[in-house]
Amino acid sequence: MSYQLQGSVLEVCNCNVLCPCCIGEDADNGSCCAALAHHFDSGRIDDIDVSGLTVAIATYIPGNILKGNWQVALYIDERATDAQFEALSSAYRGERGGPLADFAQLYGKIVSIERAPITFELKGGKGTLDVHGDIHAEMEPYWNPGGSPAVLVGNPVATTPCSPAIISKASAYRMRNPGLNVDLNLSGHNATQGHFTFHA
Repeated sequence: MSYQLQGSVLEVCNCNVLCPCCIGEDADNGSCCAALAHHFDSGRIDDIDVSGLTVAIATYIPGNILKGNWQVALYIDERATDAQFEALSSAYRGERGGPLADFAQLYGKIVSIERAPITFELKGGKGTLDVHGDIHAEMEPYWNPGGSPAVLVGNPVATTPCSPAIISKASAYRMRNPGLNVDLNLSGHNATQGHFTFHA
């Protein structure tokens, strides 16, 4: 079993900018409620092509990110065929090894895996993520004096495994998931953008 996945990532959480989880410190609020999405510009799991699809994850992290016991809800792009849905679900459950299995080792419980309409837009440095009304985020990067997005390079812990990671702020962040016991509506909190490559 193997996969090769490349694409873009959007992440937002209820920590302040910058999120201390990026360097393995405790979350600003004692716990972290994060949403992230991986959009596959190109991707294959075994012989199944998943290019163009998106997987989103809602998480409740009860303490330090490295101590695990994350509670997780997975959303698989509603456009996925049954074969694509099963392949993506197994990869994100950690059953196919690689970096996605490293994430899965931190999960205490996956409360749900479901199909959902997912909007993933990344244009001109601005990102928008919407998942079936359960997650909505709008984010924009910080800009350096040269007019390029400010980045974090070589961060030791990253839920968005990308370097450089584009440092951003969410002007809007809504996440509601009864399975995670999360219902929040925030603005001005941490966000991250970037690109990823997963191989297993």
